[in-house]
Amino acid sequence: MTEVPNTSLGAGIANGLLPSDMAIACESAGVAKAGLDAVTLLVLGILAGAFIAFGAIFMTVVLTGADGLPWGVARLLSGLVFSLGLILVIVGGAELFTGDSLMVVAWASQRITLSALLRAWTLVYVGNVAGAVGTSFLMFFSGQHTFAQGAVGRTALAIASAKATLPTGELFFLAVLCNVLVCLAVWMSFSARSTTDKVMVIILPVAAFVAAGFEHSIANLYFLAYGLTIKSWAGAQFWETIGTAGGYPQLTIYGACHNIVVATLGNLVGGSFMVGAVYWFIYLRKRA
Repeated sequence: MTEVPNTSLGAGIANGLLPSDMAIACESAGVAKAGLDAVTLLVLGILAGAFIAFGAIFMTVVLTGADGLPWGVARLLSGLVFSLGLILVIVGGAELFTGDSLMVVAWASQRITLSALLRAWTLVYVGNVAGAVGTSFLMFFSGQHTFAQGAVGRTALAIASAKATLPTGELFFLAVLCNVLVCLAVWMSFSARSTTDKVMVIILPVAAFVAAGFEHSIANLYFLAYGLTIKSWAGAQFWETIGTAGGYPQLTIYGACHNIVVATLGNLVGGSFMVGAVYWFIYLRKRA
């Protein structure tokens, strides 16, 4: 039986590394990832989409009933629990499009071709979509949106509606800043000596981007799909319970698609150019 290598960014680093060595490890991880077969990349992408959705589910539950807390405190708590998603990706082993923006390091060093880079990004992204959206359907059919007299569903609808109405320019830069922090978390995980180290370096950057209200395209796939599913399929009893029948008119398929497209582009710019390309320039340009 052929063993599948764990090529998730941040995996396999046994000893703490200095930043220059982390750059080489990132480059090597990108090369290994580009060499994986299509099915493996796709399935690892599905896992990552589901893992990020689990973080989003945790965040939705924590925000439910948090209206009495100061806004910043509620955002901090939601960010801390959302970090579960990236922890599962890095420690459990999966391929996340936003983190895989760092594969640009291997491409800039001419260790992989542009076609190999785009192939990996495409397969991982498709897998992420399937994992995140598929999890949103599972959550709807589980009936969790009816918990706490429908308060969980109301929170999910509010999150999705807010995301679907973000203007393009604002959304783009929120997405750029988001993936700067996500990729910095992934980058630092290369230096981890243990699972505990990986978890610790992931938590604060992820908590920071959620608390600040930045936009993560893969998480938004779950939030928006779940909100649209509740809006479209929830029964009359649910709407009577939460008292907002006919509400959330701004939560539309168009708004959801707009958010995903713009957030994806912003995430790609933030991760590949503002983290991956910068660290390549600092540590690897002469070596390349």
